Formats: sequence, C-alpha cells, structure tokens
Amino acid sequence: MADNLSTPFEKSAMTEEEKRQTSKEIRKQIIVFALMIFLTIISFLAVGADIIPRSFAIPFILLLALVQLALQLLFFMHLKDKDHGWATAFMISGIFVTVPTIAALMLLIGITKY
Repeated sequence: MADNLSTPFEKSAMTEEEKRQTSKEIRKQIIVFALMIFLTIISFLAVGADIIPRSFAIPFILLLALVQLALQLLFFMHLKDKDHGWATAFMISGIFVTVPTIAALMLLIGITKY
C-alpha cells in the first residue's frame, strides 16, 4: 500500500482552465505580497531617514497600514471571492467591537495622566 506513495500522478485531476486560474491567482498573490513588503519598507524608510515631516509621519504610516489591511483582506483572506458572507460578517462585527474599544482606551489614556 505504501509502495505507491513515491510515484507521481500520471494525470492531474485539474482541467487546463483550473490550472490557468490557479497559476493566475498565485501570480496575483505574489505581486500583492511584494507590494506589501514595498509599503512596509517605505514606511520604515520614511520614519527612519526623516524623509517626511514629523507632523505628517503618523497619518502617512496609518494610510500605508490601511492600504496593507485592504490588500490583506482582499487577497489573503479571500474577501474578494464569492461565498464569504460569514467571514465578512465576522470581520465587520469585529470592527464594530474594536473601534469603540480603541476609542475608549485612547480617551482613558488621554484623560488619565500617569
């Protein structure tokens, strides 16, 4: 029974169209991954080398973070695909819990001086 494990399959179960779609999806994910690495490098260089003014540094990094978040949700969490209603619902409900929690903590830290 275990003798057949080392022999390759003679024919794939995927059709040629499925192979093309899979290859295209892998290519997209590699491109998006490279783009996210590039955005991370830009944010590190912008702050580390003092390329941008201090007053614009935090909004700039937050903007890059939002772009990365959108790319990760769309491509790596597959929210751009169909039939992900439950995942989308949980993401949205998580945002509705997270945003007020962060706002409350920021308000608490801003009011309470240590």
